[in-house]
Amino acid sequence: MRPTQALQDLGQSLWLDNITRSLLDSGAIARYIDQYAVTGLTSNPSIFDKAIASGDYDDAIRALAGSGVGAEELFFELATEDIRRAADLFLGVHERTDGLDGWVSLEVSPLLAHDTEATLAAARSLHEKVARPNLMIKVPGTTEGLVAIETCIAEGIAVNVTLLFSASHYRAAADAYLRGIERRIASGLDPAVGSVASVFISRWDVAVASLVPAELRDHLGLSVGLDVYRSYRQVLDAERFGALENAGTRPQRVLWASTGTKDPDASDTLYVQGLAAPLTINTMPGPTIEAFLDHGEVGDPLPRDGGDVEEWLARFAQAGVDLDALATKLQADGAAAFVADWRDLLQRIDTQSASLTR
Repeated sequence: MRPTQALQDLGQSLWLDNITRSLLDSGAIARYIDQYAVTGLTSNPSIFDKAIASGDYDDAIRALAGSGVGAEELFFELATEDIRRAADLFLGVHERTDGLDGWVSLEVSPLLAHDTEATLAAARSLHEKVARPNLMIKVPGTTEGLVAIETCIAEGIAVNVTLLFSASHYRAAADAYLRGIERRIASGLDPAVGSVASVFISRWDVAVASLVPAELRDHLGLSVGLDVYRSYRQVLDAERFGALENAGTRPQRVLWASTGTKDPDASDTLYVQGLAAPLTINTMPGPTIEAFLDHGEVGDPLPRDGGDVEEWLARFAQAGVDLDALATKLQADGAAAFVADWRDLLQRIDTQSASLTR
């Protein structure tokens, strides 16, 4: 049995963290679905930036640039076409799983991370523009973003909550999701609204690589993941969710993001084998999927009660790592990096537009 299928048999979904027009045109994404048991897709500005730099979008940019649209509007025109095509490829999965899987994600502008009303307006606009039943709008789990997320869910807009780093971040995202569902139920609306909570893993280990002893290297991301999973199962087991589930609500599943290994001395499937767990998703870049398919193994699933997570977290605290402060910093740094990537993307589009319309 292929390792990717073994993950699915465990109850974990495997999503692709990549989308480009060349992947769509070549049939590569269709092959990921048919041959690798991939059941969803995520995207981000840096992925599009690299694809645009490669020339994949030159013809489309040339056609749109002459119409006088700005860089941001042009980007969303390009992204909308790609996301629609990907959504159509995953629609069969979405229907077969009755809406549990088969989702594709498109992000609002990272410049809006601390603006609730602008985030809401952007989410509504993208939801309407893409017009696919298996679209998730990516919204950062900042304080302002969480308010927008609650309203999106209340309005029936599926959301991928991004930029989460810790169990406390996850719980805040879960609470926003549940409040949105409670509002729908109070209004007599269908409570089955899709959502995932994306927890970034590898950046933890990058942040402490030079600060902790050798025996702790490449263990913090997995430890944080285990802590998140413990909180996730507590949310699902709580009376609050039980009452909503009886009304037709589905779990807001935890999604492991940033799962490509950054340490060249560590296993290239570290964050796949170490985060296998039912009712979760692992979104991976193509090389990680290929590596896992080639030599990955599915070990024991994460324990629902967290197992020895307290011991591991205590060891990092003893090594001088302030986990709460680092989670806050990682989220702030992540938001800033997304903004930088976004500005690079828009600059790239402006440059390409100018060169292609001379």
